[in-house]
Parts: sequence; structure tokens; C-alpha cells
Amino acid sequence: GGLVGGACSELRSRPLHSSTGTERDSVSKKKKKKKKKKKKKKNISNTLCSSRVVKWVAQDSIINIRISKHSFFFVSLGFHLSGTVTELATASEPAVTYKVAISFDRCKITSVTCGCGNKDIFYCAHVVALSLYRIRKPDQVKLRLPISETLFQMNRDQLQKFIQYLITAHHTEVLPTAQKLADEILSSNSEINQVNGAPDPTAGASIDDENCWHLDEEQVKEQVKLFLSQGGYCGSGKQLSSMFAKVREMLRMRDSNGARMLTLITEQFMADPRLTLWRQQGTNMTDKCRQLWDELGALWVCIILNPHCKLEEKSCWLQQLQKWSDLDVCPLEDGNYGHELPNITNALPQNAIHSPDSLSRPRRTVFTRAIEGRELHWQDSHLQRIISSDVYTAPACQRESERLLFNSQGQPLWLEHVPTACARVDALRSHGYPKEALRLTVAIINTLRLQQQRQLEIYKHQKKELLQRGTTTITNLEGWVGHPLDPIGCLFLTLTEACRLNDDGYLEMSDMNESRPPVYQHVPVAAGSPNSSESYLSLALEVALMGLGQQRVMPEGLYAQDKVCRNEEQLLSQLQELQLDDELVQTLQKQCILLLEGGPFSGLGEVIHRESVPMHTFAKYLFSALLPHDPDLSYKLALRAMRLPVLENSASAGDTSHLHHTVSVVPSRYPRWFTLGHLESQQCELASTMLTAAKGDTLRLRTILEAIQKHIHSSSLIFKLAQDAFKIATPTDSSTDSTLLNVALELGLQVMRMTLSTLNWRRREMVRWLVTCATEVGVRALVSILQSWYTLFTPIPVIVAATMFLVSHAHLYPCASVFVPFKPLLGKNELRQSVCATVLSDILRRCTVTAPGLAGIPGRRSSGKLMSTDKAPLRQLLDATINAYINTTHSRLTHISPRHYGEFIEFLSKARETFLLPQDGHLQFAQFIDNLKQIYKGKKKLMLLVRERFG
Repeated sequence: GGLVGGACSELRSRPLHSSTGTERDSVSKKKKKKKKKKKKKKNISNTLCSSRVVKWVAQDSIINIRISKHSFFFVSLGFHLSGTVTELATASEPAVTYKVAISFDRCKITSVTCGCGNKDIFYCAHVVALSLYRIRKPDQVKLRLPISETLFQMNRDQLQKFIQYLITAHHTEVLPTAQKLADEILSSNSEINQVNGAPDPTAGASIDDENCWHLDEEQVKEQVKLFLSQGGYCGSGKQLSSMFAKVREMLRMRDSNGARMLTLITEQFMADPRLTLWRQQGTNMTDKCRQLWDELGALWVCIILNPHCKLEEKSCWLQQLQKWSDLDVCPLEDGNYGHELPNITNALPQNAIHSPDSLSRPRRTVFTRAIEGRELHWQDSHLQRIISSDVYTAPACQRESERLLFNSQGQPLWLEHVPTACARVDALRSHGYPKEALRLTVAIINTLRLQQQRQLEIYKHQKKELLQRGTTTITNLEGWVGHPLDPIGCLFLTLTEACRLNDDGYLEMSDMNESRPPVYQHVPVAAGSPNSSESYLSLALEVALMGLGQQRVMPEGLYAQDKVCRNEEQLLSQLQELQLDDELVQTLQKQCILLLEGGPFSGLGEVIHRESVPMHTFAKYLFSALLPHDPDLSYKLALRAMRLPVLENSASAGDTSHLHHTVSVVPSRYPRWFTLGHLESQQCELASTMLTAAKGDTLRLRTILEAIQKHIHSSSLIFKLAQDAFKIATPTDSSTDSTLLNVALELGLQVMRMTLSTLNWRRREMVRWLVTCATEVGVRALVSILQSWYTLFTPIPVIVAATMFLVSHAHLYPCASVFVPFKPLLGKNELRQSVCATVLSDILRRCTVTAPGLAGIPGRRSSGKLMSTDKAPLRQLLDATINAYINTTHSRLTHISPRHYGEFIEFLSKARETFLLPQDGHLQFAQFIDNLKQIYKGKKKLMLLVRERFG
């Protein structure tokens, strides 16, 4: 009986399928096989086993193994079961027989041995096969007494014969051991003679001995060490996640090996040499490792909060956790050494005032929250009534102390720090108490509803004051989304598991990791409960919206900020799996209205703090979900969420003396928002979604355009929006949408104004796109751009673009056929800014010499005339050029080397050409040369070259 019960429990707690999910054991196929008349071959393999699958040929419709029926090969002695399992031959491998031995005690398999040599942390297929055979065919296995009882029934001759036959059968194996034992027994002083009796491996353990499922601790250590050494590659992260899932499965089956296995895993994690390396180099660990550490810490919280944990076990675990936490290499909770989050047991109200010293807390590691769990217990009478009954309501005659424990409808509340209360739910769910977890979840949601209602009442009394200030203070230093304990995800998963259907249309209470999308149905809250008119599915949606809409401060550190974004996206992906029916739509509308009216307690309220986490991703989901049912509400939400306060100029933190708000002790950390680029892209996606949905609606498009121009501060993102709007407005298979096209043009003009005085490597592309868009809009748009070109473009890029256009082959002759006399209008200010002598001389030469190709054109009387350098405006240009040559000459002579003398003489030759342009130019140049000879007479060789060339 012990083996049957133990093996059945073991098979339930250890699924017999491969890690790929393609192979199933005979137990999981039992119902389907009874419906089939044809016998089939089945596969059995253990979790995380090697890729080679052991195949068994069915002897009958129940057992898919082949085991010799001779008693010599199949023996059940007391609490020990042994046999031989034959793996049938295949095309490439011959048949192989393995010897298997199993020991069990009080419905648990305590040890296994198999000749296959498989090195894994779970049972091999041969052990599973032997267990299945014993369970399915108990009548073919004769039960025998333990070997010690059998020996007790023998007389001396029988014992001697038994021993001699045993030695003869295995003389090569046991003869040395037999002789050694014989020598010790014959020696009166030997240790073996000092103990009464002898050991019996088939007799089972003593009632006082600890009994637990077999777990190969060395293999667990080796596997974890191997996976960690791979550094997150080769699927090691998935393997470690599978091991964590196995720990949760053990906890759910109340298998004592769950905590043992997690302890072994943690020891290997703490021994990872990369921890020391990362600490010495001051680098952050990889995201995959960081996520594994977070899961490790969450599992320890579940174990410490086990409702039926013994005090001795809990004390032992806490000592070990404290020891790990005190190590320097132990990873910190938030991934950096900045300010830490509040204590897990901190049950202060959300609107309490924090002093500046409240942030001066000791370092918090990934195990700190589990260590803080020592202060939590399950003996509270109110808590016990909540989790033990579905019909627990407020008593008719309440004492003063009981009024806070129930809401106005008589529904029980659980007034505890929200993440801590959710950690209790996770502990109940993880340890196999799904109904109790559901009851506590409902009580927590009732508490959140009451808190939301009170916050709304507080805001109504302060609304006028807050709107006048235009800002608020931090109301939640600790956000629920991205929290290390994942409170909202825990509540959502607990509620949706109660509504999930399996393949046969039945509700399933376990979380199965399958690729197919889940199917949910409304399950009413337990009959008799004050919430019986609601369903668990609507509660799941409501609590997810509450958590995602909470106004919370952006945490410090790259990993913490990335975790906020990742956790938000994970929750939204789970929400998208829900099929919104009328009941869920009503819940969605109600909660969205509360979020809009929630003031500083809501991320979608009218006034938010500068450091608040943006709501762009959340609002995008709400907009898409609400648009078919309530367009006005969906646009109002999305437009409200377009804000990005950290990039906008805002006032100070506001009135810090107000009693209903936390003093803003969080300093401005911009630009330490490491995920700012991601947040801006999400803001852009929200705007693009609204533009697409509002196509053809002039009023909505104008409102969206104003929001974009006000809240989006990246020219590249606005340009992307303009391109998207243009693409949607000009489809290839239908007519152009003029309203959206005008929005695209307005966005393009906004981009031109934003990049007018700043560098942007896409500026040229933006200019070309704007011209294309304006051409598509019409002549009026082009004329408007030409009239206001100075607010959109700078002269040089316009001239360059026009030049490239005009010098093309198609435009050369039309330009040359019409003479346009050059009228230099270069002013004194521009001349002062031009200091390059060669450039100025080149401009002067172009202005004084006839343009090539125009001298021979008939009818062009003025084409051969030279412009006088004695009159304006060329006189100013000439003076500027001469002064530039003089200054450049002195500058070059200051640090000239002999090897540059030749270049300097050529430079003076070009200067002489400019000096000779006016009538008295030769006199000016001669005086200039004389001055050089006097000033630089020390450079004798250079001055000799000057005399040879210029006299």
C-alpha cells in the first residue's frame, strides 16, 4: 500500500513528459486509451531528461513496458522493490536490460537506483516504468516480508545454506565483503559486535526518522552549476526557470523536497564566481541573471510564508537566508546602491507623511523580503475567517474595533501593506491552497476599492487648489507594477486560474505553461459570498486596471526602470488574452472613469508629479479596448495620457505642508531615466494609434495634433508620426484623406521649426519629405511654405538645394538663355565674418570678370562690361580682401618654418594680384613688401626670396 500511494503521489508531482512537451506518459493518456480499441506504442521519459526517448512496446492496453514476470527479476521485499526493465531494440540500437531498485517509506519514494547511469535530478524512465508496473498490476507482484523477518524464520542449517548459495551466486562480487564481515563477527572486540541487531534495507525507516521524497542533491548542484556556467546561453535560462517551476510544483503538492531543492539551487547561485567579478568591476549583471535572482527571492518569500510551516524549519531557513544576505556578493533588491524601497511589513497608509530620514535604510538584498517575513504569521482570527469561509460577513453587532475590518456592504477587508498581502496570496496558491488564495484575493480587492473611493473623496476637497498649482507631490513611493513581489500579477493570475478552461471544457486550477492561448469563462464568486454577484474574471480585470493606473514614482537604476516597463507589458499581454464581453466592458468603463477622476492618486488624473511613471503603454491598451464601445472616453483617456512630465517644464513640488499628501523627497533625477527612449517611443505609438483611428474626423485630428505638438519633444518621433499620417492619408487603392494629410503637413512644419537651429542628421530627408507632402496637399501649401521660408529653413541649405536643382542638365540651357546681371549685396557685417583671404579674392574675381560663356551671346550689351572696384559695393569687398591678406601674412610669418618658404612666396603672388586691382594698387603692394622687410629682417633667407621675386 505504501508503494502504491507513494508512487501515485510521485507521479502527480513529477509529470512524465519531456521538456519539449511532445512525449506523454501512459497515465496522462489513460482516458484516451480506454476509448481506443487499437493498441498503440507509447513513450515515457522524465522531465528535463536527455533528448533520447526511451520507447516501450505495449504488452496490453494499460502497461507500456516489458518486465520479466519471473520472481527472480521482480522482487518486492518489505519496503524495497527491485526488478529488471528491458528497453526494446531499435533499428540502430540493440535491446538493453537495466536493473532498478526502489525504496519507499510512508507513501514516499525515498531512494532509487538504476543501472542506466542517467545523471539527472529527476527519475529516469526505467524507474518510472517499474513504478507504473507495480501500481497498475499489483496482483502480479507478490509482497514479501522484509529480509530480516525471513531470516528470523530460518534455522541454523537454512541460514548457512542461504549464505553459501548467495556467495556462490555472486562470489566474484560479494566474496571479499563476506570474508571481511566474517572476520569482524568472529572478533569479539570489533565494532560490529558492539551493536545489537543488524541493518535491513528492506525494513523501512523508524517512525521517528524523517521521511521525504528521493532527491539526488549532488545532481541538483551539478545541474545548477552547469547551467550557471553557461552564462545564460544554450537555453540555460530556460532550464533554470524550469527548475524554479518544479520547485513551485513541489510546494503545491506539499512535497518537503521543494525547500530542499531551492536551498541547493540558492547555494549554487551564491557560489557563482561571476558575482565577485561583477562586484569588483562595478558592472551590472545580465538581465537574464537578474530575473532568475528575482524569481529566487520570490520563491523564498513563498516558503517563509508557508501557512503550515514548522517553527523549527522556519527558523533554520531564516538563519540561512540571513547568512546569504550578509555576504558582500549577495545581489541587491533594486540592482543599485541608491535609495531602497519600504519594508515589506510597512503597513502605513498610502497618504502618510514620510520624513526625509525615511529613505535612509540599510542595504536590501534579494532575500530581505523573505527575511522580513519572520514577522508575519497566520494566527490572526480575522484572517483565518477570511480564508476559511466564503460566507464570512460583518456581524450584526459590531464592536468599535471591528468596524475597520468590513466595508459598508459587510464585506471583509484585509488591511495590510498591499504587496505583503499579495505575498500571502502567492504563498497560499503556491502551497496548494487555491480556494483560500481566492478568498483572500477578494478581500484585498474590496480593500483596494475602499481605498480608491476614499482617495477620490480626498481629491474632490483639494481639486481646486491642486489645479491652481498645476502639480502635485508623490503619493506612492513604491509602485505595484514592477514591484519585486509582483502583487498585481499575483492577484490577476490567482483570479484568472479559477476561470480557465482546459481542453475538455472543464475548469482547471493549475497554471500550465502551454503555447496555446488560454480560454476563460465567467465564474461567479463563491455562492453565499457578499461578492457573489460578481465573477472572478471581472475582478481580475478590475485589479489589473487599478495597479496599472496607479500613479507611482519612477524607481532608480536601469534594471528597476526596465523591470517597470517589462512588468507593465507582461500584464497588458495577459489582459489582451481576455475576450471583452458586456460585463468586462462595464468593468473597464467604470474603472477608466475612476482613473480619470482619481487626481494625484491616479496616473491618469488631472495633476501628476514630474517623476511619475508615464501611462502611454497602458493608455494604448485602454484606447484600443474602449474605442468600439465608448469612443469619447477612449479619446479622453488617450489624450490625458500623452503627457511626459519629466521632459516638460513644471513648477515646484507644491505645497508640502498639506496633510493628505506625501512630501516630495525624491529629487529630480532627469536625465537618469534610463528608459526614456523607450517611453518616448511608446508615446509616439499612442499618438499614431489615435491618428489612425481618427482618420476623417477633423475635430479629433485637430485635438490630437495639439497634444502631439505640446507633449512630444523629439523631432525624430514627430517626423515619424508625420510619415505615418502621410502614408495612411494617401493609400494606393483609395482616395486621399485631406484631413489627415493636412495633419501630416502640420507635423512636418513642426519638425522644420524644431530642427531649424539644432543639428539633426535627417534634416535633409525632412526637407525633401516636406516638399513632397506640400506638393500632395496643393499649391496653397507650397505658397505658404515659400512665404514663411525663413521660419523653416536657413539660407545655405536652401541655396545648396536650389543649386543642385538648377545645375542639372535639364535646367542648364534655360538658365543660360536668360541673362540675369549679378548684383553683389554683401554687407559690412558679412565681410567682417569672412576672414579667409583666398575665398574673398575668389569672390572678388568672380564679380570683376565677365561670366564665362556670356561674352559671345548677341544682344547682351552689358555682358562684356567690367564692374569697377573703386565704387560700392565692390570697394568694400576689395578692402576686406586686402585686409585679410595682410592679417593672414603676419599670422603665417609668426610660426613659419624654412620648408614652407616656397608656399609663402606663392601666397604673396596671389596677394599681389588682388593688390593690383585698384589704380594705386602697385603702390600699396610695394609699401606692404617694405613693411615686411623691416619687421621680419631677422628671417634673412626668407627676405632674400622676397627681394628676388618682388624687388
